Amino acid sequence: MTQPSNTPTRPLWQRLFIRRLKFLLIVAVILGVGLGGSYLFAPQWLMRANTMREAMAAHVEKHAVQAGDTRWSYYEGGEGPTLVLLHGFAANKEVWMDVAKQLTPHFHVIIPDLPGWGESSRNDGASYSVDAQASRLQSFVDALRLQRFVLVGHSLGGAIAGVYSADHPEHVAELALVDSFGLKVDENDFSRTVMAGKNPFLFDDRAGFDRAAALAFAKAPSPPSRFVDVLIKENQRDRSFIERNLSELREPSQYLAVQSRLDRLTMPVMGLWCHADKITDISALDSLRNGLSHSSAISSSILNGCNHMPMLEKTDETARILTGFALSH
Repeated sequence: MTQPSNTPTRPLWQRLFIRRLKFLLIVAVILGVGLGGSYLFAPQWLMRANTMREAMAAHVEKHAVQAGDTRWSYYEGGEGPTLVLLHGFAANKEVWMDVAKQLTPHFHVIIPDLPGWGESSRNDGASYSVDAQASRLQSFVDALRLQRFVLVGHSLGGAIAGVYSADHPEHVAELALVDSFGLKVDENDFSRTVMAGKNPFLFDDRAGFDRAAALAFAKAPSPPSRFVDVLIKENQRDRSFIERNLSELREPSQYLAVQSRLDRLTMPVMGLWCHADKITDISALDSLRNGLSHSSAISSSILNGCNHMPMLEKTDETARILTGFALSH
């Protein structure tokens, strides 16, 4: 005859709870192994996943359109007056993502990868000068059937925005230049390096990445090392294009592209600068203000605690200033 067990039987709810804990533990282990493997062997997947997360948080969606000779990749989202945001040299549309998160509740925001950069297409042998890019921008505006919008450009994107605004004032309701290229500036170490034929935007290792980041940031970011490896490979892949484009930009017609057109800007214009910009010296802001002889309104803002990337280093302040400017006219 079988003797009854003296081991107490757990209540059903306890047994179900333990089973659920075991299941969650197994899932956590699988996810941990998967994420760890992705980080080690395919960090670009994690970077893309993070970009998708940021786009969702900013309430923008990624689209693509063929316009002229370029397959443009761009983000779009939000409702209200239209803002078009242009990134700078050797950058992409993602640099605006944190700012876009604060703009989309009030504006219809469009953020393209400029031709040749990011996920937009590139044509071998074609010019990507400021003037050529401004011409391509008109094709993009036509493709999206945009009418009047606020145009915001950072660095090289600022030069493109300035030239475009001079050529197409019928489309640009307001122009905001953020640490913009294309204006007369006092010489600094960066400009002397570039004009001497060197390219500080190129790097082959993590130390080189750190040096490039230190040029643009007051406090350089410290991304995970495997993410830096991805950025190094991308920089190496784009080396010839970066060198060719920078060579074009060394011409006076390019580094003074906006300066030579300031008297043609009739819309309200704002300059937004980081006081300690090591790339585009803050003296450019005086050149901007002094040269705007026909603008209907001129304003400027200076931020402390940042270098060349205010949208990343001073996100809240940048979003607030752009919002105020866009709504003030």
